[in-house]
Amino acid sequence: MTPQRFLALIAVTGIAAATGFLAYRALGEGRAPAAVSAIAAGPAAAAADAGTPSAPRSIPTTLPAFTLQDREGVPRTLAHWSGRPLLVNFWATWCAPCRREIPLLMRLRKEHAADGLEVVGIAVDFREDVLKYAAGMGIDYPLLIGEQDGLDAAAAFGLDPVLPFSVFADREGRIVAVRVGELHADEAAFILARVRDVDAKRLALHIAQQQIADKLRELAASRAVKAV
Repeated sequence: MTPQRFLALIAVTGIAAATGFLAYRALGEGRAPAAVSAIAAGPAAAAADAGTPSAPRSIPTTLPAFTLQDREGVPRTLAHWSGRPLLVNFWATWCAPCRREIPLLMRLRKEHAADGLEVVGIAVDFREDVLKYAAGMGIDYPLLIGEQDGLDAAAAFGLDPVLPFSVFADREGRIVAVRVGELHADEAAFILARVRDVDAKRLALHIAQQQIADKLRELAASRAVKAV
């Protein structure tokens, strides 16, 4: 990072905020976050994998309110997409598993367009890096961008800063599940099917949350066996 860039960041976010963001990025560059299992919001919350450093504090039951700028610099909140099921993905350009998720996220947005699904990427990174990377990758879903305020947005979900993580919410803005770590296609398919059932009133929210937690533990165990 150039001295000019560091000074510009301080000017925008303040010394304390810049220090927090830079320390987080320095810690995260070059290593993948520890993977943890899915966490369902509310009383059916599933515990994170044993031994991981990012156990949840208190995940809200509905999407929290925060404001970040989009690619055009327009301030937006998640309420901009109210009335639609959402997949909110926290990522950064320097995070390898985050980069691996992007093609899946673009595919999910197309495959579930009939359900009204919107994917919103929240980049916890330097704005110019995000814009350049997004253009190169052809990211077609909305992006919100923040540095320290991006970390604050992640904290609003009750999680320690670890990337990537994905939040699934129904049409009413209720959090159905949070997947910490790299999202896989089979996990996304199961979660989105439960979100669709919740939206159609075919399944109670707390039952969907428990089904998701159970299924993702099963899928994680299966992947662990295959990796041995």
